[in-house]
Amino acid sequence: MHIAVIIPVYNEEALLPVLFDRLISTPPPSTLDGSPCQRTIYLVDDGSTDGTQEIIQELVEHHEDTVSIHQPLNMGKGAALAEGFFRALHDGVDAIIIQDADLEYDPREHDRVLAPIIDGRADAVIGTRFLGQTHRVLYYWHSIANRIITLTSNMMSNLNLTDIECGFKAFTREAVEDIKITEKRFGVEPELIAKLAKARLVDADTDRRRPLRIYEVPISYAGRTYEEGKKIGWKDGVEAIWCILKHNL
Repeated sequence: MHIAVIIPVYNEEALLPVLFDRLISTPPPSTLDGSPCQRTIYLVDDGSTDGTQEIIQELVEHHEDTVSIHQPLNMGKGAALAEGFFRALHDGVDAIIIQDADLEYDPREHDRVLAPIIDGRADAVIGTRFLGQTHRVLYYWHSIANRIITLTSNMMSNLNLTDIECGFKAFTREAVEDIKITEKRFGVEPELIAKLAKARLVDADTDRRRPLRIYEVPISYAGRTYEEGKKIGWKDGVEAIWCILKHNL
């Protein structure tokens, strides 16, 4: 199985090398027969203005199976993911996992997130920070906003998720190859959930179209403060509600 790790990056010159070292020091997941998956890392620079692009070029030069995608202007996480998805699918990968560059999510947990896909149970896996794993205690009102956003999304999509804003997500090729990402910024999270809920695949056994098999997996979370570089704000919460309505209706 060929797995793409898509990492959208914007002004992360301090943390990107740490994340990358942690990722490549973690062996790729194994298939059911015990053989390691092939892993390609896609570093998508979203118009960084610090030294991020130079770091990416150095990483690509010294590590095979690492691809650089450069967007000259900062367009947002959604735009970066759209470019990463396009390139990975063009390269023929079998599954995609999203890894943020800021170390809020631990790349050593890729095994956990990808397991339901590798063993054939799931078409998509959504990480959740609220089902019992270790997480850094931060902003109360962020947690309230997240619950409202997730509840609204669940009401519209008829899914029963606990954390749609979690950036740790994984998909089979078939689950996302017909999904077009249109949101440029953080609205990509509710957009993906809405489109996954609507997607249908042909079942190999019955030859009938079926909904995607969507799983949740508990993940740890080491959130950043705004002083440490956190980028999402209250305007993104308002945008998330709008994106939920737009993409579900």
